[in-house]
Amino acid sequence: MKKVVKDTRAHLTFSTMDLFAGPKLLDFKNSPPHLQFNKYVLTGYRPISTYRDCLRSLFYLHNEFGNIYTHGSVFYHLFMNHEGGAPIYDTLLCFDMVGVCLVNTLGALPIIYITLLCYPSSRRVAMLAYLLLSGYGVHCAVTARSNVHRLQSFAWQAFFRFLLFMLRLTGTGRGSPGSLRLYFTMDALALLGGLVNISRLPERFSPGRFDYWLNSHQIMHIMVILSILYLHWGMLEDLTWLKVHHCPGE
Repeated sequence: MKKVVKDTRAHLTFSTMDLFAGPKLLDFKNSPPHLQFNKYVLTGYRPISTYRDCLRSLFYLHNEFGNIYTHGSVFYHLFMNHEGGAPIYDTLLCFDMVGVCLVNTLGALPIIYITLLCYPSSRRVAMLAYLLLSGYGVHCAVTARSNVHRLQSFAWQAFFRFLLFMLRLTGTGRGSPGSLRLYFTMDALALLGGLVNISRLPERFSPGRFDYWLNSHQIMHIMVILSILYLHWGMLEDLTWLKVHHCPGE
């Protein structure tokens, strides 16, 4: 009996160690070709893996570890090295871009509604226009061949939101006075995060030093998370304002 218990414990210990050990990681030149998109990240690449091995990478350190744990939708970074190769990678990237566009779209619709609260006809047109721009942004994002073009895919949405903010600044648009600063901060953080990502900062100036932590993509993730928080805080301000506001003539 004692031997059985001992053998069971030994097996559990081995399985746990095996889970956390991970495979031998690759350098940039030996990594899968479709993962060679940042030449300044030199080490820590996971080899081609099964679904199960991709899931195991949640528990050992590699150069996508920080990206996985700072991302709202982890599937792209978790399964990007799947044995299905480039087709699986491209599919995951498309889903990731659709997710980004959905955040931009769903987050802005309440802003449009409240800004044009007293102009129902204009509000309906603006919401439809923004939805169409979002659909165009999804198409551009999933067909883009570079990070620069992906960032440009969201430019029309950002410009549309900027026009709404200008309406609020001039007094034409409605909404809480305190929310506008939060929304400006939201878009500034998102834009800065995108620029950091396409600029490959800071790893561009010290290749290999930021392979695991604080590379450009991780910084972008952190800024996007902060951006979403500012959207949330701005919306709370607007919803509080909406409880007591009435349009002229109501």
